[in-house]
Amino acid sequence: MLNSFLFKHIDNSALIIFRILFGLLCFLESIGAIFTGWVKRVFIDSQFTFSFIGFEWLQPLPDNWMYLYYIIMGVFALFIMFGYKYRLGILAFTIMWTATYLMQKSSYNNHYYLLMLMSSIMVFMPTNTYASIDAKLNPKIKRYSMPRWCSLVFVFQLFIVYTYASVAKIYPDWLNTDVMELLMKSKQNYVLVGELLQQKWLHYILAYGGILFDGLIIPLLLFKPTRKWAFIISIFFHLFNSIVFQIGIFPYLALAFTLFFFNSETIQKLFLKKKLFYNNDEVIVPKYKTPLITLFTIFFLFQIGLPLRHHFIKDNVLWTEEGHRLAWRMMLRTKSGTATYRVENKVTGYSYTVNLDNYLTIKQKRIVSTKPDAIWQFSQKLKEQFSKDGQDVSVYVNCKVSVNGKPYKQLINPDVDIANVSWNYFKHSDWILPSKEQ
Repeated sequence: MLNSFLFKHIDNSALIIFRILFGLLCFLESIGAIFTGWVKRVFIDSQFTFSFIGFEWLQPLPDNWMYLYYIIMGVFALFIMFGYKYRLGILAFTIMWTATYLMQKSSYNNHYYLLMLMSSIMVFMPTNTYASIDAKLNPKIKRYSMPRWCSLVFVFQLFIVYTYASVAKIYPDWLNTDVMELLMKSKQNYVLVGELLQQKWLHYILAYGGILFDGLIIPLLLFKPTRKWAFIISIFFHLFNSIVFQIGIFPYLALAFTLFFFNSETIQKLFLKKKLFYNNDEVIVPKYKTPLITLFTIFFLFQIGLPLRHHFIKDNVLWTEEGHRLAWRMMLRTKSGTATYRVENKVTGYSYTVNLDNYLTIKQKRIVSTKPDAIWQFSQKLKEQFSKDGQDVSVYVNCKVSVNGKPYKQLINPDVDIANVSWNYFKHSDWILPSKEQ
């Protein structure tokens, strides 16, 4: 029963078109990062990067070499798009994208995480079997079909993403539109729509519409009678996000995913008219069935479990940020803060206040004033810098934070030497003060 469900072959038109769009979007993301100045701001202008804790060994290439890094990544994206040496292209892009994702988080974005996951999934996909240079050079690999699981993994991954995004929005500051009001306040200077975006009635539509869209879009796309209308709503939703929030390729990648929800014959007739439509009732169970099922089972169990971890960590994740990343908590809150770092020599007792401008970019100063993991990492960096001069120092942080426009409260215990405490990966750090007692 499972074999006939997962390994029944269906027409592969959706996967072929998705490969082309995916490669194009990856190319635009890679090259766009150069021309928009993102590479310069994040990797070249900064003295050091805030990597994911545990991946400090991943550091940017020196001088201007990160430009070449992104150019090479863009070239591999073209390999994907044109189906040339596809397996090399997708594997290389996945490794390079994952490396840049893990080596910096001052520009953390859930969409970057999704691209990492999707490119990892694409490594296992037979996407170069049609409309590709590989198939032209080696006609033996040419295919008109794919096993059904190739489509299902995309649908299930999207279901996880949207479901968690929907549930995460169900909390007071989102429901009373405080968050939406703050998000839109920075858009008031937009031409034509700036004033409209400040209207309270629109905030309610966007806040509750966001919950409903994320929670229902996958079921509505799966259900044939509502599929067309769900797709039209998706176009409006994602184009709105693209224009208002300017979040790169994600809205267009999200629209590309809808290929897997439509009838294969429709996709074939629209995009690949010269391709034969596959409609044989054929089940082909590969020899690698067991490791394949095992691999994706582990992958999806990880995807289901990871976003839940903050429920097992003390205090509110909106305040502590512990368990916030890799959990599809997208645009859920606004946060601002102020932080003073005081370095004290353990031997002489001499202390002084650190000038953050000497170490950090503007964006980095924001995260070391609001995010406990970045505060901890910067404290470690300060300790390391002073140790090079033969000084053993303590680092004390006086940090106050406002969440969703509420009054500023003390985030970090100012009496704790942050440079000399260990980071807790799976539990609450006590030097982060409780939210309710502030």
